[in-house]
Amino acid sequence: MVTNRCRDLFNSARKRREQYFGQWLPEPLLTPNDESFESVVQGELLSYAMLVLLERLSLTERAVFVLREALGFEYADIAELVGKSEANCRKLISRARGKMGITPDEPVNPEAASEEWVRRLLAALEQGNVDMVVSMLAKDVVLVSDGGGKAFAAVHPIESRDLVARFLLGLIRKTPHYEGGVHVEMRDINGQTGLVVRSGEGIVTVALMHVERNSIRNLYFVRNPDKLRHLLK
Repeated sequence: MVTNRCRDLFNSARKRREQYFGQWLPEPLLTPNDESFESVVQGELLSYAMLVLLERLSLTERAVFVLREALGFEYADIAELVGKSEANCRKLISRARGKMGITPDEPVNPEAASEEWVRRLLAALEQGNVDMVVSMLAKDVVLVSDGGGKAFAAVHPIESRDLVARFLLGLIRKTPHYEGGVHVEMRDINGQTGLVVRSGEGIVTVALMHVERNSIRNLYFVRNPDKLRHLLK
């Protein structure tokens, strides 16, 4: 029932995404800091970086991938749920991995940034330490910002160490201009440590990072107020 409901929601949202202004990112979700969350999800398979990768998949590929890799269903059960043969489901898993850049033998484990990583980056930005910020970024780092046309955000992904570092430091310099100042707090978001940025107007940004080979590979900034409103509840 859950799988079919998710497929219905995917179809209804497709048209809205086609008309979306700028980059589209999934809604961030506050996650409980207890074992019940980990008991449902295997490791970090539903981290924010994984949610972004899942956007590359078709409706059925996504359903099969989550049922197999995240929830550990057997192929026979998956076939019955999605109305495909077991052989077809195995092909769908292989195709999904290819689209996500994950080789057949590679474990599905996008490394979410730890609390230590988040603290280090935040400290470097607050100190204006350009060299430290650059040293933490991968050469091919990518920053994606989602404003949905309702909040200031980069329309296109920002790539390379220098450009991403310049963008981040520029954001820090602009914080005094927010009415009532800016408060940054670390929260458990999508099973990892993320940053919630608040101003006098409420939550203005949620930021998450993905670390790869001991460097920050991706940064995600969700700024669309429609995607942050539920965090206030």
